[in-house]
Amino acid sequence: MSHFSDARNVIAGGVNSPVRAFAGVGGEPIFFKGANGAVLESEDGRHYIDYVGSWGPMILGHCHPAVVDAVVETVKSGMSYGAPCILETRIAEKIRELVPSIERIRMVSSGTEATMSAIRLARGHTGRDKIVKFEGCYHGHSDSLLIKAGSGALTLGVPSSPGVPAVLAEHTITLPYNDIDAVVEAFGAFGDDLACVIVEPIAGNMNMVPPIPGFLDTLREQCTSAGAILIFDEVMTGFRVAKGGAQSLFDIEPDLTTLGKIVGGGMPAAAFGGRADIMASIAPDGPVYQAGTLSGNPVAMAAGLATLEQVDRSGFYESLGSHTQQLVAGLSAAASNAGVSLATESAGGMFGFVFTDAQPVRRFDQVAAADIDRFKLFFHGMLAEGVYFAPSAFEAGFVSAAHGDAEINKTLDAAQKVMATL
Repeated sequence: MSHFSDARNVIAGGVNSPVRAFAGVGGEPIFFKGANGAVLESEDGRHYIDYVGSWGPMILGHCHPAVVDAVVETVKSGMSYGAPCILETRIAEKIRELVPSIERIRMVSSGTEATMSAIRLARGHTGRDKIVKFEGCYHGHSDSLLIKAGSGALTLGVPSSPGVPAVLAEHTITLPYNDIDAVVEAFGAFGDDLACVIVEPIAGNMNMVPPIPGFLDTLREQCTSAGAILIFDEVMTGFRVAKGGAQSLFDIEPDLTTLGKIVGGGMPAAAFGGRADIMASIAPDGPVYQAGTLSGNPVAMAAGLATLEQVDRSGFYESLGSHTQQLVAGLSAAASNAGVSLATESAGGMFGFVFTDAQPVRRFDQVAAADIDRFKLFFHGMLAEGVYFAPSAFEAGFVSAAHGDAEINKTLDAAQKVMATL
C-alpha cells in the first residue's frame, strides 16, 4: 500500500485540493514531510528543488527564520481569539503601504473567500448583478466563478461544474483573455448592468500569460465609463511579480484587489480591499454581509507580516527577478539545444513555460493546444532528477529568495539532460 492508497481510504480523491492528485501528469503524488529553503523532502527521504512553493506563498523559501520566529512567538500567546488583535492592524497598514490602491482592507482565510466577497461587495455597492470574467483565469471555486463561456463571446455561459445552478450563468459573462474587442462589445451590450470585471492582471492558471498592451487599460477605461468596479485578482501576483503587485508593473489602479498566498506567509490567509467608499459598504459599516470566524487569525497575521517585512527590503525583487530570468533563459536554451519548441515567460518570482510553437503565448486557446504529452514526459523526467515543478501544464511556477545559483544551475543541468530525451 502507498501513502496515496492510504489517503484515498479516508480523504475524497486522496487529496484535499484536486491538482495535487497528479491527474494532469499521471502517476501517484509525492507525499512530503519537510522543507527548508528551496528544497522539499519526501516521506521516503528524497530531496527536490521546489518550484511550486506551496503554489506561491513561499517567496522567502521554506522555514525562513523570521517567519518561523514570528509564528512561534505568536503561538506562545494564543492561536486564535475570535476578537480583534493588533497584528491585524499592523499587517493592514503594511499592505496599504505597499499597495496604495487599497485604502481599506478586510482579512479572510482563502483566496476563494476573497474573490467571492469582492464580487458580492461589487454587486451590493453598485446594485447590479452581472459580472465579467475571462477564460483561463481562475478566481476560486465559488459558484459565480465556475462558469465557462457559451458558444459566442456574448452568449450566456454554462456551469463548468455540477452543483452550480444554471441560473447563475445568466449573470456571468466569460470573455477571451486579452481580447480587447470582446471587452468593448460586452460593455456596449451590458454596460449598465455590469457590477464588476474580475481579472488576473497576469494570468497564472493557464500557465503564465501576461496581458497584451492596452488590455488592462481598456478594462480600466470601460469600467470607469460604465460605473462598474474593476477587480484585480492578485491572489497569485500580489507581492510575487513586484512589491506593489501587477498593478504597480502596469501602472493601473483597480477599484478592488484580492490578495492571498504571500499575504499569509504560508499560513491560510487572504484579503480583499480597495477604495474606501466601496469598502464602506461591507458590514458592519454597510449592508453587504461578510464574516469569518478565523479571519485575522493572529498566527497567520504574524506569518504574513513577517513575510511582507522581508520582501520590502532593498534589492529583494532585483535578486528574485534575476534568478527567475536565469531559470527561464536556461530552460529556453535547453529546449532550443534539443530542438524542442518552448515558450517561456517570467515576472518577478513567477514564471511559466509551454511546449508550443506559438510564441508568444497570449491566449487560452494557445495554451490548450500545447503539447501536453511532452510536458508530462518533461515533468516526470525532472522529478527523477530531483526537481519538482507543478504537476500540471496549466500552472505557473515560482522561484523563491532561497533559490540561488546552485539550485538554478542544478535545475538547468537536469533540464538539458531531460530535454534531450524529448
